[in-house]
Amino acid sequence: MLLDSIRTQLDSLSKSERKVALAVLAAPSATVSQNITALAKSAQVSEPTVVRFCRTLGYEGWHEFKLKLAQGLALALPGTSEQPSQDDLASDLVNKICSRSINTLLDLRNNLKPELIQKALDILSRAKKIEFYGQGSSGFVAADAQHKFFRSGVPTVSYTDPAIHAIAAALLREGDALVAISQRGNNPALVRSAKLARRGGADVIVLAPSGTQLAEMATVLIPIDLVFATDPYTPISARLAYLVVIDVLAVGLALQRGPEFRKKMQNAQKALQEFDMQFDSFIG
Repeated sequence: MLLDSIRTQLDSLSKSERKVALAVLAAPSATVSQNITALAKSAQVSEPTVVRFCRTLGYEGWHEFKLKLAQGLALALPGTSEQPSQDDLASDLVNKICSRSINTLLDLRNNLKPELIQKALDILSRAKKIEFYGQGSSGFVAADAQHKFFRSGVPTVSYTDPAIHAIAAALLREGDALVAISQRGNNPALVRSAKLARRGGADVIVLAPSGTQLAEMATVLIPIDLVFATDPYTPISARLAYLVVIDVLAVGLALQRGPEFRKKMQNAQKALQEFDMQFDSFIG
């Protein structure tokens, strides 16, 4: 995911930082094995420029960046870059698709920053209502989020129609929370709705690639930096990463609300059992 994050932010880097980024992308394994002086020489920049590049990506310096890069390369499983082909057997598809999905989740676990998750949970735990916006495949993630979060006892809704979520966003006020979801981060309608929500005083949690227009609208950004190649099957594993982040937030909110909330969920389960129905809970 670190390499994907670098690719995503290439256009927003300064000219000298871009040289460092291209050097890292060209030889990530070599970058791990060399020191800062060697990378600076390879990129034809100064060592302070390498440090600035690392900090632009959100790391304290060269050593933290190098550690994260090494972890990402070590966790990667073979097959992640292999595209499904017409001649693939079922066994090939199982290996390629599963490896890609596993790599996506390993990258996610390695790069998600707990402090950002906590900031998002703090907003969600005090929200009077929570709204989820997404379009296209991100709309399915928004719907899944609403399905999980309504159990929290906070009024929740998801909108996938751009006209509807624009109106809804304009009505949000201080104390409300919007979770805007986008795999690309540049959807004009979502950016507009996030801007409307911020204008009304609502907090906006963004799940999107860093360095995008939607990311700039965030009160709290949870960056999900995944590479989008010409392979049409890439969004399948990308969506999985977004769904997992939603799970983390949903379970985190349920736990943060404490034992009284857990008791309410158990009471709801007992009430439904009288009608032979199951309460689809995400906490035991």
